[in-house]
Amino acid sequence: MESNTVNFAHAARTMAHEARLRGLLVPGFRCPPRVLGVDRSLRRWDGGATVAVRVKGRPWVAVVADMIEGMVVANQLVPPVADRLRAEMWLALGFVAQDSESGQTKVA
Repeated sequence: MESNTVNFAHAARTMAHEARLRGLLVPGFRCPPRVLGVDRSLRRWDGGATVAVRVKGRPWVAVVADMIEGMVVANQLVPPVADRLRAEMWLALGFVAQDSESGQTKVA
């Protein structure tokens, strides 16, 4: 699926809601990054952060991965909390896959 700004805005709202439920910092999301030639950048400011992601010409799953990683970095999370948040964000955004061998549902 090709990414677009409508999907980006929806994902940003969903992630913000999920972050608030967990008591985490909700970074701002924008596109594109101000820094030329990068897919993702993070800018910290007093009391917050902004995650900028390049959307144009990228697969949607790559954009979402950068948004999720930006939230992890903005909140300065480390494993296992960071890993749990990543998995929960993928699920909240509807990315699940069926493991054909075990029949278990896993995050994409």
